[in-house]
Amino acid sequence: MPSMFHDGSRSLQDRFDTRRLADRIDQLLNHETIAPHDAEFISSRDMFFLATADEHGRPNVSYKGGAPGFVHVVDERTLAFPSYNGNGMYLSTGNVLRNPAVGMLFIDFVKGHRLRLNGDASIDLEDPLIDEWPEAQLVVRVRAREVFPNCPRYIHRMQPVEMSVFVPQDGCETPVPNWKREDWARDVLAADDPARDPNATVV
Repeated sequence: MPSMFHDGSRSLQDRFDTRRLADRIDQLLNHETIAPHDAEFISSRDMFFLATADEHGRPNVSYKGGAPGFVHVVDERTLAFPSYNGNGMYLSTGNVLRNPAVGMLFIDFVKGHRLRLNGDASIDLEDPLIDEWPEAQLVVRVRAREVFPNCPRYIHRMQPVEMSVFVPQDGCETPVPNWKREDWARDVLAADDPARDPNATVV
């Protein structure tokens, strides 16, 4: 597996005398595959941060949340996660269609642990896994290129309070966000947006 470092990384490593440490971490901790303990950690998460970039290299980062285990480890090289109804901009998923390179950051704020996964993403509107997630619009699959733990010392400890009421659940009505009923938005909603239903629960 080629090194994850480029001239920019190397110049700073040499400036601060960390090249040896960086190489050791790369050699010992960086993998192309998802180890069983990594899969267990990923499958226990209810959120992650997703970094993407468009065809010009302009970055975007977004928060992705769901029920615990909403990111599926398909095999030792592949993750899959759903894209739910959102604000309609499709910034992250649109970027994937132009530039497949993505970065994923998983954090446990309770125990203080984090894991990075970099890879190449793809979208299939007819993905056979789509029925695994209620109300999913599409599925994103990521083929891992680099999987490695990240130093946890600057992770602030936090406790979960409650899961978002907007996370789709089998057998439960998912409410619509109040902003979609506001004057500036309601007349431009997608034809099938649940917020158009006058009987929908609004939160």
